[in-house]
Amino acid sequence: MGMKQFATFYAGDRYLGIDVTRVQEVIRSQSITRTPLAADEIRGLINLRGQIVLAFDLRRRLGLPARDDGVPPMNVVVRTHEGLVSLLVDRIGDVLDVDEDLFEEPPETLQGDARDLIRGAYKLDDELLLELDTDRALEVVA
Repeated sequence: MGMKQFATFYAGDRYLGIDVTRVQEVIRSQSITRTPLAADEIRGLINLRGQIVLAFDLRRRLGLPARDDGVPPMNVVVRTHEGLVSLLVDRIGDVLDVDEDLFEEPPETLQGDARDLIRGAYKLDDELLLELDTDRALEVVA
């Protein structure tokens, strides 16, 4: 097998990655305009240089508690079939090249909705990288 390249980030204590080709950009916290009657995971809309982008709370989608440290989330702007979506994450990691031979099924410790959103895991030297299924995670949006 070969190498896969991931853009990585954190949601709670989860170290997550998505295919780097899906990421348009990573930006600091933006002003979010709330959207009434939207799904719980949708925090609102951000203005990205004149383009309106949906802001999606990844913590909520993964069943994690809301942040209580007062630090605003970062935005990982990803490309979808419907356009751009901003994943709100706690902090940004690095772009990693990972050997596909390290791929394993999602760990048994991952329960509930989160387990359905993870394609698998890569055991790295110091952390467990969970590959997020971006399309499935954003299904609530479609």
